[in-house]
Amino acid sequence: MSSFPVTRLRRFRRTAPLRDLVRETRLSLDQFVMPLFVAPEALANEELPGMARFDLHGLPHEVERLASAGVRAVMLFGVPWEKDEDATGAWQDTGIVQNALRTLRPRFPELVLLTDVCLCEYTSHGHCGVVVDGEVDNDRSLELLVRTAVSHAEAGADVVAPSDMMDGRVAAIREALDDYGFETTPILSYSAKYASAFYGPFREAADSTPAFGDRRGYQLDPANVREALRECKIDLAEGADAIMIKPALPYLDVIRAAREAFQAPLAAYNVSGEYAMVKAAARAGWLDERDAALESLTAIKRAGADLIVSYWTRDLPAWL
Repeated sequence: MSSFPVTRLRRFRRTAPLRDLVRETRLSLDQFVMPLFVAPEALANEELPGMARFDLHGLPHEVERLASAGVRAVMLFGVPWEKDEDATGAWQDTGIVQNALRTLRPRFPELVLLTDVCLCEYTSHGHCGVVVDGEVDNDRSLELLVRTAVSHAEAGADVVAPSDMMDGRVAAIREALDDYGFETTPILSYSAKYASAFYGPFREAADSTPAFGDRRGYQLDPANVREALRECKIDLAEGADAIMIKPALPYLDVIRAAREAFQAPLAAYNVSGEYAMVKAAARAGWLDERDAALESLTAIKRAGADLIVSYWTRDLPAWL
């Protein structure tokens, strides 16, 4: 083995061009997805710009800005006109996401349009499925999730992404998409979605905070990793084309474990709480937002994620 002074690892760290030559992990805008919230009324968020809501008039302007800067994919979340126990706004033909897709699809034919498939934004109680006797009924929820996914595909979605964590929803959605002629529409499954404390800003933006209880009965226990891998394995067996880990930064070990276990495309969601912490620290002058954000995203990529959903996607064209 070579030893000092023959081995000097600092030689390739001396200048930026030298460091670039041997960089092991690189961020590419092609592999980032920008989440966008669509609502009947626009709502700005100056402290957390990624959490802003866009109405159907303002949404194309925001997407035009993103696409012109080089962003290749967006994921749509809907805030409906009205909520009810059957999550009607999630699956009806005139729903907010369905209208958004029909607005965007002809204007941005090359843009990848992903949609979040869940019921929490649309139910009056804020849970991700149908509530029966105070609990979320798994099997009764599947029908509405299937209707939602099919309606998104009919409206122009390129990828549907179920995030509800109901058992069996990937198989049910795959069967329905195939039956309706959408055999080529991929499913990006939120396979390991944890019951996390890092979703707070999202729930405000999406107006999806549960009216009672919490989501620990269907989202993963933060202490478990083997269970997460079981979820990923089942979803892939049911027909998922890609799997997702959410959140990202507190679960880098889960991303790495999934990367080593599966060959399928792997996504990670850099969630609102992760974004908000860096924003708050930057406003306080405790760190540099750009450097902290890029370091965080590099860590997610280094852990094994192929694609990243992040609210910093809108800033990446200027940063990379």
